[in-house]
Amino acid sequence: METVVLPDPGALDETGIDPSLDLHAEIDRLRRERNAVILAHYYQDGEIQDLADFVGDSLDLSRKAAATDADVILFCGVRFMAEVAKIVSPQKTVLLPDAEAGCSLEDSCQPEDFRRFRLENPDHLAVTYINCSAEVKALSDVIVTSSNAETILAQLPADRPVLFAPDRHLGRYLAEKSGRPMTLWPGSCIVHEQFSERELVSLKGRHPLALVAAHPECPDGILRHADHVGSTRSLLDFVISSEHQQFIIATEPHIIHQMQKAAPGKTFIPAVGMDGSCDCARCPFMARNTLEKIYLSLLNNAPRIELPEDLRQAALKPLQRMLDMSVSVNVQPVAF
Repeated sequence: METVVLPDPGALDETGIDPSLDLHAEIDRLRRERNAVILAHYYQDGEIQDLADFVGDSLDLSRKAAATDADVILFCGVRFMAEVAKIVSPQKTVLLPDAEAGCSLEDSCQPEDFRRFRLENPDHLAVTYINCSAEVKALSDVIVTSSNAETILAQLPADRPVLFAPDRHLGRYLAEKSGRPMTLWPGSCIVHEQFSERELVSLKGRHPLALVAAHPECPDGILRHADHVGSTRSLLDFVISSEHQQFIIATEPHIIHQMQKAAPGKTFIPAVGMDGSCDCARCPFMARNTLEKIYLSLLNNAPRIELPEDLRQAALKPLQRMLDMSVSVNVQPVAF
């Protein structure tokens, strides 16, 4: 299991920060002193997105950070994202502002349970969504993201059955798109699971000119009403390039910050949950990162993600296979 290295617990106490401190200026100072690059996922608060060196999806951010000469990567996201950054940049220090910033998909798929899942299906290829722990990655044949999963599936041997974990909604969507039956792990994202089809239909009725852009982690009842389904980056590209002016966004609503910056003349309406409010669609794990924690993380060089080298190498193998398969689609299926 990964080791999260902490200093004295009191060193990360936000209440000890001088309220008159200019956090933006201090973060910039520490960023320069540490030779650090700050990454922010699209689901972070807009203020954090604006101070980051790079904003994007999890894998894209890790690859961009790896290409820099930074000594330190501070990942404003969740734990599995910081792990991926460490897997691809083992020589760099990787910081996560809040060590408790987890993920419901990762939590739903524990390594020992996933190991049994594989043993019960020994002839299957394990295709695993990147939203999982390093240990689960190490037990997988190939990793996928929501943007490249269809490309990867198209290259798998037709005679090998597929296990897909940990998101059942994404797995079902991919099975329908590819026509390939898959045995699905029963996990789901607590954010996307909350969207209500009834409320979405009501929202469409109030905004008849709006197109619906949805992430494939949403349940089928949401996706059947979508005009575009895709990764977070794909949703952003869709609303920017579309000639339409109004959009209902069925994913974590902090992506709307980037949409508004890229297309300020357009209207973006967050999809809502079963109670008619949008608060439930905000990721509580992403929200654990704050400006105060970013400052303390850079100041104390912690919490720090450390992976045993044998685990890092084992997790890198299916990640690298994904990257190789994403470059170009092979005419012949890839051998496993």
